[in-house]
Amino acid sequence: MNGTTGNNGTTGTQHTRDTTDTTDTTGNVLVVGSGPTGLLLAGDLATAGIPVTLVEKRPRKISNLSRAFVLHARTLEQLDARGLADELEAVGRPLDRLRLFGRLTVDLAGLPSRFRHLLVLPQYEVEKVLERRAVAAGVAFRHETELTGLAQDADGVRATVRTADGATEEIRAAYVVGTDGMRSAVRTAVGLDFPGHSVIRSVVLADVRLAEEPENLLTVNAVGDAFAFLAPFGDGYYRVIGWHRRRNVPDDATLDLAEVKEITRLALGRDYGMHDARWMSRFHSDERQAPAYRVGRVFLAGDAAHVHTPAGGQGMNTGLQDAANLGWKLAQVLHGHAAEQLLDTYQAERHPVGRAVLRSSGGIVRLAMAHRPWTLALRAAVTAVLDHAAPARRRAVGQITGIGYRYPAPRGAHRLTGTRVPDVRLAGGGRLYEALRGGRFVLITAEARDAGARKDRLAVERWASERRTAVLVRPDGHVAWASGAADPAAVEAALAAHVG
Repeated sequence: MNGTTGNNGTTGTQHTRDTTDTTDTTGNVLVVGSGPTGLLLAGDLATAGIPVTLVEKRPRKISNLSRAFVLHARTLEQLDARGLADELEAVGRPLDRLRLFGRLTVDLAGLPSRFRHLLVLPQYEVEKVLERRAVAAGVAFRHETELTGLAQDADGVRATVRTADGATEEIRAAYVVGTDGMRSAVRTAVGLDFPGHSVIRSVVLADVRLAEEPENLLTVNAVGDAFAFLAPFGDGYYRVIGWHRRRNVPDDATLDLAEVKEITRLALGRDYGMHDARWMSRFHSDERQAPAYRVGRVFLAGDAAHVHTPAGGQGMNTGLQDAANLGWKLAQVLHGHAAEQLLDTYQAERHPVGRAVLRSSGGIVRLAMAHRPWTLALRAAVTAVLDHAAPARRRAVGQITGIGYRYPAPRGAHRLTGTRVPDVRLAGGGRLYEALRGGRFVLITAEARDAGARKDRLAVERWASERRTAVLVRPDGHVAWASGAADPAAVEAALAAHVG
């Protein structure tokens, strides 16, 4: 790792600049990258009243060449807290069970969530909704603008960008967040390594029409040396992902539809009459994670912080949950309601989750790729355990769907601290995730209480049940503080410490 410092230091390589303009946005946040993670984060900050500039080197056009096709329950809960989940549910197609390795059925109908399924829809549908929200909230978009350097000081970050006409410009911001993908310019600018390795090479992608509709919404299987996956776009096209162990060629090697059809037939038994491919490509799947998600005033989220195999459909979901964790913290600090040290918890909470996702997605793909006798025996053993041991199955489903993660809690804290809160019913007929809208904390108690001067960032609700526990829920739906006895002084102390 070169050019990095501690969280309060300065960093960044100095670049020679022919600066033609300087934009001073001190007090705002610069987000680099307009994928789902960047769009959610920028929208959250702008909704909270923080000025946001979002730069993206691509033209302003949402691509239909999506790699992600699944929203999991925890991500849908986060989108519900922003009033977006129902719109996406109307577009996507729910799937309440998965079949893995030809014999293991994972039933999602028992999830402790309003969303007892995964939602199948292409990434670009998610981006459309998130971009519309960000625009409405006032995010300043700068397309065809490429980050070329960063430098930090005690008061902020100076970002150097190159515009569409080749001019160089400086943008000054309080914080910068890199959501600019696996080849992150932000990560490079602060000198962070991206250790890891390629897990699968020469994976083929194709968008095709099918003469025969598959029996299942998602079709996936591995047989011998071949693996294939089919998912619908919803517009008549299907995404095919395929891999053959003995076809290990460079990413730029020629690819034709005949090869895609052959891999699919080997893995799925037939090619469903594939025709009219509108796009084909090869790629390699890596497992990598940045050692730090924060360097001073610069943060990483989504694929800029971690990449892993597509197994389990956790990539886009993990990035969106990164954004949900970081956005409210930046808003609290910039509004003066929390100390700058709150931002350190982003690394403490999200880096372990990223590491766990690498393990779980890597485990799934390695089991799917099993072909030696001992690896096939291991897959059979894992499948048997998950099929018959309910606790192990719940843990696995909790990881894949995201609802099983909890964040570290201080020593002596209530046992609920750091846990995800389900969408509990509130007195008066409302739901918790409706109350979270607007990026507010929610205090749930047994007695009525007024939010007072904090009403712009705190909602106070009562349990619909006879429960007596006082719970302060963070804007991302995790418990900030809880107490079995709702002592007014203790509640006020908790509000002062967390809400400001």
